[in-house]
Amino acid sequence: MTALFSDIIFGPVRSRRLGLSLGVNLLPTGSKLCSFDCAYCECGWNGDHPGQRRFNDRAEVRRLLRETLGRMVADGTPPDVITFAGNGEPTMHPEFESVIDDTLALRDELCPSARVSVLSNATQIGRESVRRALLRVDNNILKLDSAFDATVRLMNNPCGSYSVRETVELMKLFEGRMVMQTMFLRGTIEGRPVDNTTDEEVEAWLRLVGEVRPERVMVYSIDRDTPCKTLEKVSREELQRIADRVEALGIACSAA
Repeated sequence: MTALFSDIIFGPVRSRRLGLSLGVNLLPTGSKLCSFDCAYCECGWNGDHPGQRRFNDRAEVRRLLRETLGRMVADGTPPDVITFAGNGEPTMHPEFESVIDDTLALRDELCPSARVSVLSNATQIGRESVRRALLRVDNNILKLDSAFDATVRLMNNPCGSYSVRETVELMKLFEGRMVMQTMFLRGTIEGRPVDNTTDEEVEAWLRLVGEVRPERVMVYSIDRDTPCKTLEKVSREELQRIADRVEALGIACSAA
């Protein structure tokens, strides 16, 4: 069953891609706020969670993060990573850059071995302040699920305008200082077939990976409940074959 994150600071959880991860949710704790409405989102559909659409206060985020990190360090279990995720798109927060500044300062003070990660759908990277902030974190993880606008509209259901080409050009501004993350799946969405594992899809996506040349790529498939119940998980073996094709481009790639 899909569910929202009910706290500003959540976890830690064991992430299959990042290690022991302490989550930071900048979005409302009682509703969802996202520029995508992905068919596979573990938080459910945007429309399923109406309510107060208020970003969490910067000072409150800083206070709670300090308390939690201090407790974890005192217990001898510091996190491997502090991850911005939660109930939507974290980079939509109007003070995102300042929140990242706060987090890096707390990390350096309390648990300098921890990495700071941001899981983003890349819809806000046209904003210079967002790009500046993302360039400062350890893992700037940006989503690109397909090379085709039609597939993105089906899988990710962007709110407002979205262009794969524009997103790729903005990704190139990072000059490789980013991680590309791609969800592979197949099935149907509202009766329409979707499959971004076909030869056509993968070859077009690989061309964009070669253009962006991120420091590494993460390919993964469904691991939790999804709001769309007609989606199918892609096997680890199939993901690994895609990862091998990325590695052939001279780019590190993990499959999970």
